[in-house]
Amino acid sequence: MNASAVLRNGWQKVFGAGARSARPIPGDASHGTILYLEDISVSFDGFKALNALTLYIDAGELRCIIGPNGAGKTTLMDVITGKTRPDAGSAWFGQTTDLLTLTEPQIAEAGIGRKFQKPTVFEQHSVLENLALAVAGNKTIWTTLVSPLSRVQHERIEAALETIHLQDRRDMRAGMLSHGQKQWLEIGMLLAQQPQLLLVDEPVAGMTPQEVERTAELLLSLAGKHSVMVVEHDMDFVRSIARKVTVLHEGHVLAEGTIDEVQSDPRVVEVYLGE
Repeated sequence: MNASAVLRNGWQKVFGAGARSARPIPGDASHGTILYLEDISVSFDGFKALNALTLYIDAGELRCIIGPNGAGKTTLMDVITGKTRPDAGSAWFGQTTDLLTLTEPQIAEAGIGRKFQKPTVFEQHSVLENLALAVAGNKTIWTTLVSPLSRVQHERIEAALETIHLQDRRDMRAGMLSHGQKQWLEIGMLLAQQPQLLLVDEPVAGMTPQEVERTAELLLSLAGKHSVMVVEHDMDFVRSIARKVTVLHEGHVLAEGTIDEVQSDPRVVEVYLGE
C-alpha cells in the first residue's frame, strides 16, 4: 500500500482511542492583544532596518503591513519568528511569552507560523501527505507516512483541507498544483499546526486574478480564528482584505489606520503610494 493509501484508507483502524494532540487546540481568540512589539531596533552594519518600532496586533485580527522596499517589513517578521535578534526593545506573544528568549523552533511551537513568498511544499508527495507531515511535527518523512495518525491529527488535516478548498486535490502530487494552489497548501500546512498568529509574505505574487480572489477569501476566513499579519505590495488586494493597515518607512511605523485613512495620508502618498 502506498503512502497516500496509508493516510487515506482505514482511518478507523489507526485512530487511537482518546488520542490527544501535542498542544491544546486554541479556541476563538477574538479579544485582547496577542503580539506586543515595543521600541524594536535592528541594525545591520550601521543601517537601521528597524528604528524604535512599536506595533500591537490583536487576537483574531487581520492586519496588513505595507511600505516601500527597505522599510523593514521582512526584518519585522524575522524578529517575530526569532530569525533576527533586535539590538533593543521587547517582543511578547500574549502576556507571558517573551519571544526574545526563545529559539525559532520554540517560537513556532508557541503558536507563530510563517509563510514565505515562495511556496515551500514537498512536491513529490501528495497534498494529503504534505498536511500529514505538517501535523507530525519533528518526525521524519518516512516515519510520518507509515505511522498511524491520531483522530485529532486526522481532524486537523481534514479541517485544513476544507479551509484551503483542496479536498478534490487531496491525492494529487503537490508538484502538479498551480502556483496559487501551492500557496494555499502551504497555508494549510501551517494551519494544521494550529498557529495563533500567522505571518504571510506577499501571498498573491504571481497569481491569476481568480487565485487572488480565492486567496482573499481564504485569509478573510481565518480572521477571528487566528491572528493574521499579511505583508503585501498589491494595493488592490490589500483593499479587498484590510481592516487595519500599518505603513512602515525607514524602520518605523509611519501611519496606521483603515485603508482609506492611510491612502489619503500625505506622508504615505509621498514615500510609498506616489512611487
